[in-house]
Amino acid sequence: MSQQQTVGFVGLGNMGGRMTRRLVDAGIAVIGYDARPGAAEAVGATPGANPADVARRAGVVLMSLPDSTVVEPVVRGPDGLLAGASAGSTLVDLSTASPESTVALHAEAAERGVHYLDAGVSGGAAAAEKGTLTIMAGGDAAVLAELSWVFEPIAARVHHMGAPGAGHTTKLLNNFLNGVALAATAEVMVAGRKAGLDLAQLLEVLNSSTGVNFATRERFPHIVRGDYLEGGLTGRLMTKDLALYVDLLGRLGVPSLNASGPLASFGLAENLGYGDQISNRVVDAIGDLAGGVRVHDKTEG
Repeated sequence: MSQQQTVGFVGLGNMGGRMTRRLVDAGIAVIGYDARPGAAEAVGATPGANPADVARRAGVVLMSLPDSTVVEPVVRGPDGLLAGASAGSTLVDLSTASPESTVALHAEAAERGVHYLDAGVSGGAAAAEKGTLTIMAGGDAAVLAELSWVFEPIAARVHHMGAPGAGHTTKLLNNFLNGVALAATAEVMVAGRKAGLDLAQLLEVLNSSTGVNFATRERFPHIVRGDYLEGGLTGRLMTKDLALYVDLLGRLGVPSLNASGPLASFGLAENLGYGDQISNRVVDAIGDLAGGVRVHDKTEG
């Protein structure tokens, strides 16, 4: 296989693993690396020894990692992507990361003749599974356009948002609104349960009224039936994203007046032991404080 026909993928967790499987199923050869042994083989990829090895063997390398504290050593380390990447290759960071860090990595890659794109993704595990993610990218528009064959199996929409860092900035703004909607809807659903309302009917009302949001449309119709949609963004990662949003607004000089609510909600969830579970479990954390309320009738074993 030639380098041009091969994609590298570093970070094969909930999102990266699903995206890798989509690429493999589309007939694209993938060299994968994850800290967990066997992760590459599990999603149909050929394992790489380390990120540098992946970059040596693939002209395009995608990353899906928790945050900038992980992205930076993966890119910069002695066995990192820049150590193995050749001039003209492209690194695509699909993580939710600090735009400030991302801009610095763009510059370091450019010094070596390597293209770098920050390309936040949205849609969650379900969209990754179906190949219908939305990608919001920062960096060279021409480089982004050349990667349409890579994005086609994993994304329904690809938006060029502007200069380096613009993709990750857009992602943080989106994730903040996602966090607000999820935390606020969780609170409303617990209140609805305690008030004796039929929650399925309450959701029908909300979804045809001004309170409609992604959580009321896509999350809680499942949750009230006992399906928490496991496998998506954890509560701890949601808290991380919200903290990155607050940091971004501080650097922009914009007051973050609405961040305290979701930060408190997901901080509560983490303190009550839900941090490593899907962020939808924030409804259980709020329910715990409300007297052990659950918004579904399913008995959990």
